[in-house]
Amino acid sequence: MPDLSQSVCIYCGSRMGGRPAYAEAARATGEMLARNGWQLVYGAGDVGLMGEVARAAADGGGRTFGVIPAHLLAREIGRRGLDRFVVTETMHERKKVMFMNADAIALLPGGAGSLDELFEVLTWRQLGLHGKSIYLVDIEGYWQPVLDLLDHVISEGFAGQELRDYVTLVPGVEALEAALRADLS
Repeated sequence: MPDLSQSVCIYCGSRMGGRPAYAEAARATGEMLARNGWQLVYGAGDVGLMGEVARAAADGGGRTFGVIPAHLLAREIGRRGLDRFVVTETMHERKKVMFMNADAIALLPGGAGSLDELFEVLTWRQLGLHGKSIYLVDIEGYWQPVLDLLDHVISEGFAGQELRDYVTLVPGVEALEAALRADLS
């Protein structure tokens, strides 16, 4: 029986990306969260992969918690009908609220904003500010260049091996579901 108090923060693109597999994974992620009774915490946008995840979660009967800064309401078309909808003043506040309301973090493909979110939670983990799991959902090898960069940072002496250990690569949504079941039980 899933723990209905558990929440997963999903970071992903506000665009669809260039491959149909990205949108398919976004929808599958929303469906998976709903099926397991885990609340979706996300950037509250109704566009791109964010919108796909949220629509699928809501359509599956899942709980949704969206957080958006006021200046992005028009641009990201803040999704309505969420179980919880928070408007923040700044991007930094948005990231903090999302992080603080999640038990685990997963990243689907995304752009600079998703990279910013990844590196912020990764840095916080490195500094010992949290112990939450960070999953990279590696749709069609999307996250391989980031892993190469982390390995480069480590090999050049700017971080220890633990930096790489703080990130768990999963090949798809089924593997993410299995990892989250183990993590959130």
